[in-house]
Parts: sequence; structure tokens; C-alpha cells
Amino acid sequence: MTLSHSPSGSARRRPSGTDRQSRAGIAFVAAYVLLLIAFGILPTGYAVYFAFTDAGGTFTGFSNFVTTAQDFRFLDAVGHVALYLLFWLVSLVVFVVSLALLLHRLASGTLSKSLRFLFYIPGALAGAASVLVWLFMLDPTVSPVSPLLGMLGFDTFGEVIAPGNLPLLFTVIAFWTGAGGWVVVIYGALNNIPTDVMEAARIDGAGAWQTAWHIQIPMLRKWIVYMVILAFAGGAQLFVEPQLLSLASVGVAGRDYSLNQLTYDFAFQMNNVNGAAAVSVELLVVSVSAAAVFVARSGFFDAD
Repeated sequence: MTLSHSPSGSARRRPSGTDRQSRAGIAFVAAYVLLLIAFGILPTGYAVYFAFTDAGGTFTGFSNFVTTAQDFRFLDAVGHVALYLLFWLVSLVVFVVSLALLLHRLASGTLSKSLRFLFYIPGALAGAASVLVWLFMLDPTVSPVSPLLGMLGFDTFGEVIAPGNLPLLFTVIAFWTGAGGWVVVIYGALNNIPTDVMEAARIDGAGAWQTAWHIQIPMLRKWIVYMVILAFAGGAQLFVEPQLLSLASVGVAGRDYSLNQLTYDFAFQMNNVNGAAAVSVELLVVSVSAAAVFVARSGFFDAD
């Protein structure tokens, strides 16, 4: 019997499917890391450098933070953003989860698909475009819902955008723009709940409310936490809505309503880039700290 031996050149083998997938994954991650460094880490480091130095590059410690905190507009801006975040996060969690559960109850029918599509359409508009749409909707003189605004006691645009109404208005605009995408995400998470778990609940006699409260919502916990983290980070950076509203109302809404507007004012109106960087770093610290609390308290990375 003759034994054939493979030549040394044949020792090379074609990459397996797993190897190809690994290489593709590394390529995707590498591209993301490059973008993260270029548009995330480097700008953040640049802002931190400005926050702790003066215009000449001399280290000043927390001087910029103290100076901006003593600005007469700072605490008001903090209060405005905090109230907006409260309205925004509560409405997002309650209505997004409720709408997703409702759509899931409709199964995969035409109505469910149509509603998911309709919910997602507003998210296709950029932030500035969506605000412009709402500026049109909130002006009783041209709004197609002017009778409703009249029933609510609003006869002029200035009455609608009174400072006391702004947190609710910004919440409505943000919900209209961003909630639809989260409804689709939560709906997809509901589809990943094992069918045997749902079937067991049905056999045990659990109704729709009991199933949702005791099974579906607990199993959506991590998705809800993920949504809250991103919504908190985005909401803390409130800028486009009050800025455009301020321009449209000729200053009625104020150009220093939010902290991001205040940083813009520091940088481009007062020529205080270091103070603007200090406020930006404060926003970063608050957002990261809030995310850490949400993750730690929810067991976000715990295995199910």
C-alpha cells in the first residue's frame, strides 16, 4: 500500500465560515473604534482640556466650573432640563411600553404593521425639521388644530409657548420624533420572549394585564433600561427645540433655556470657550453617572 503525503504547500487551508465571520466582525468593530476615537474620545479629551485651563492654556483647576455655576442663568437652566427629563422619561417608558404591548397583542396583522410604520415615520425627520413642523402646528393662526388650541385657551403663539408650557411642549415634540423607533425596538424584544413562557401563562389563566405586568415587562427590563439611558443622555443635551423656538418667538422662549444653549452662549456670544467646555464636561459626568446607576441597579449585564 502506498501512503500519499500531502506536500507542504497543501497545508494551507481555506478559511472556514467561522474565520470569515470573525474577520468581518473585527472589520466592523475596527471601523466603529476609529469613528469613536475621531468623533468621541478626542473631542471629549479636547473639551476636558479646555474645561481645566484658561484661554492661555494655563491649568486653572475647577475655576471654570465655579464661574459658570455662579452665572445667574445656570441654576434656571438646570431646573428646566431636569423638569423636561422627568416628563420625557416618564412618558417614554409608560407610552412606549404600552404601545408596544398593544401592537404585540394585535399579532402580525396588517393593522399592526401599518401602525408600526406610522409610528416610525416621524423619526425620519431631522430634529430641526420636526421642530419646524411643530412651530406650524402650535401657531393658532395657521395650525390645522387651531380649534383644539382655542378650546385649551390659546389664542396666540406667544400664549402657547409661555415658559411654563415649554417642558410639556418639548416632551411632546421629543416623543413625536423619537418614540416611534423605540416602539419598534420594544416590539421586537417582545417577539423574543419564548413562546412556551407565554403559553404557560395562558394555561395558568393569566389575562392580558397579568401577562404584561408579571411576565412581559420584567423580561423587557434590560431593553427599557437601555432606552432610558439613551433617552436621558439625549434629553440632557436639549438644544435644537428651545433654540429654534427662541428664534421663532423673537426671544420669548429665551436663548438660555437649556444647558446646551448656555454653552453655546458662553462659546459664541461671550467668547468663553473654557466655560462652555466646563458645562459640557458637567453634562458628560451627569449622563455617565446616571447610566452607571441605571446599569448597576437593573443588573443590565447579568445573565438571564
